[in-house]
Amino acid sequence: MGELDSIAVIGAGRLGTALAGALRAAGRKVDGPLGRGADPRAAIVLLCVPDGEIAAAAAAVSPGPLVGHCSGATGLAPLAGHEGFALHPLMTVPAGASPSVFAGAGCAIDAATPRALAAARGIAEALGMRVTRVAEADRAAYHAAASMASNFVVTLEAAAERLAATAGVDRELLAPLVRAAIEHWAHLGAEAALTGPIARGDEATVARQREAVEQRTPELLPLFDALAGATRELAGAPCALTGGRA
Repeated sequence: MGELDSIAVIGAGRLGTALAGALRAAGRKVDGPLGRGADPRAAIVLLCVPDGEIAAAAAAVSPGPLVGHCSGATGLAPLAGHEGFALHPLMTVPAGASPSVFAGAGCAIDAATPRALAAARGIAEALGMRVTRVAEADRAAYHAAASMASNFVVTLEAAAERLAATAGVDRELLAPLVRAAIEHWAHLGAEAALTGPIARGDEATVARQREAVEQRTPELLPLFDALAGATRELAGAPCALTGGRA
């Protein structure tokens, strides 16, 4: 990368800490993670701060370096005054993550200039990420999809765990099923990976399931009904209650 080898990371949370460690392991010169408000001397400044703090963190950086943020939903406007870029790793980063946590993950980038875009791509590729450019107008939709694919899945599994507990079934017994379903979706696509009573057209079993949810975890019934309807749409199955599409 030559003159763009030196990188300062601002933000000492999980992502900033993980990125700083991974970039060092990849051979980059890294300063940080630094606290918010820092004005480092580096060729590239990477802001790993909450979305609402990006503009203030960018304003604290003196003009000169390329300045990027790691938000998935935010455009480049908060980086006004800098040659800016966005770099969002499409990966969950736990505390104490290893430097290899980003290898193989997707990464959504965008930039105000070709030089900044090349820098963002270089950082992502140095960490072994698969790069795609997501334009400003598409970033909210992209980030919503990421939330559905990760955050919402965890919420769904929490609901499944709660219902399973009423039958004396632990989370550990559900985990292999979840992993297999995700792997099949990744390799086959949603329609081919779908199994279960709705995919088979077994509405009698679905009705018994619904009754059990209503009796044991009634607070989950709206979620069950919404997911059953969406699954019927995916499966192309008629809705048992209306005789048409759910």
